[in-house]
Amino acid sequence: MSDPVSTAKTARESLARALGALQSDPGVPAALAAAAEPVSQAMGALFQIERSGGAAIATHGPIALDAVRRALGLLQSQPQTHPAVTAALEGVAGSLGLVHGLTQRPPPSAAAPMPVAAPAPAQMAAPPVAYAPPVAAPPVAYAPPVAAPPVAQAPAAGAPYLSAPPPADAIRAEAELGAHSASNFYKGLGGNDVVVHGGLFVATYNIPRIGQTVNLRVSMPGGYEFEAGAVVRWTRDSVEGSASPGFGAQFTHISTEARQLVYRYTRNREPLFHDDM
Repeated sequence: MSDPVSTAKTARESLARALGALQSDPGVPAALAAAAEPVSQAMGALFQIERSGGAAIATHGPIALDAVRRALGLLQSQPQTHPAVTAALEGVAGSLGLVHGLTQRPPPSAAAPMPVAAPAPAQMAAPPVAYAPPVAAPPVAYAPPVAAPPVAQAPAAGAPYLSAPPPADAIRAEAELGAHSASNFYKGLGGNDVVVHGGLFVATYNIPRIGQTVNLRVSMPGGYEFEAGAVVRWTRDSVEGSASPGFGAQFTHISTEARQLVYRYTRNREPLFHDDM
């Protein structure tokens, strides 16, 4: 794990790129420019951590994390057609995992005092050792060998990943993905794999309940389509700023071919970030 000073510096530099994107274009909408305030606050807190050599993490780490999360929420609530949004989102999202890691570090512990040797007692003659006859060791119970569990095999080409397909009564939901569609894949702080550590945000006014199983039909540019099983992990109402309402679904059943389509799409379009901590 890198030292806290280097981590704070890397996160601050990532935020500086986001701030530059917001401040370099005078045509940035006022609602979008408002994200500059929490970005600047997070940078100031990270600088205090750097200057203290990491000793100020307990004080300024939570401040930086809260400010980064507020900036990310403001940016994601704006239409992603403006070029400054994409650049700022990349910088803020890139710092989020680093700042979160800083807040999880244990506080620096003070050095333990050196033990002081007690004065040696006056030398005394050792008492005679009583003779004890040897005790026979108890017989070792025989345990039959335990068979090793079978090794999981990697799925063959075309085989589904993750668990079983959704039940027959699962609701159906459709998502059309494009270069600027409100629907998009997402990932959280758990990892960078959108299939394993994230899922798909489906923009819709027909929002199912959290925990509901769904059968997703996903349409992608170029005429590609796939179906996958998923479960609703989070929802977003229309009252949350100007962001589109919908729900985030985590994949529970997806084929190898569909997984490759997901990866190809996310190479050309950055996924959303959902704070899952």
